Amino acid sequence: MISVILQCVDLKAFERRLTEYVSSLSYTTTRWRIILSLSALFATFGAWGVIIDDHVSILQSLWYHKLFTLSCCNLLVLFMMGIHRRVFAPSIILSRTRIVLQDYNMSCDEV
Repeated sequence: MISVILQCVDLKAFERRLTEYVSSLSYTTTRWRIILSLSALFATFGAWGVIIDDHVSILQSLWYHKLFTLSCCNLLVLFMMGIHRRVFAPSIILSRTRIVLQDYNMSCDEV
């Protein structure tokens, strides 16, 4: 009887800690999503200028449209730094937790 109560307390503590950790990630995840969205938006607007350029070589077009060039370089650097993992960190953590809990015939719902 006491072991069942202790297991329940441990599971509640695990649930609280997991909820706390995922909640703390929401601020940084939101920040990285905004950075990624702005970079993609700038690249899109810059691409429009490159597309409507007539009779210019690709290197000259990249030189004339610095917004597009810088935003593409920025996106490349962000993806090399692993922004895709930072944006989806809470879902990655929850999916890995589900995999581990399945071994013990347990499950966790979205936090």
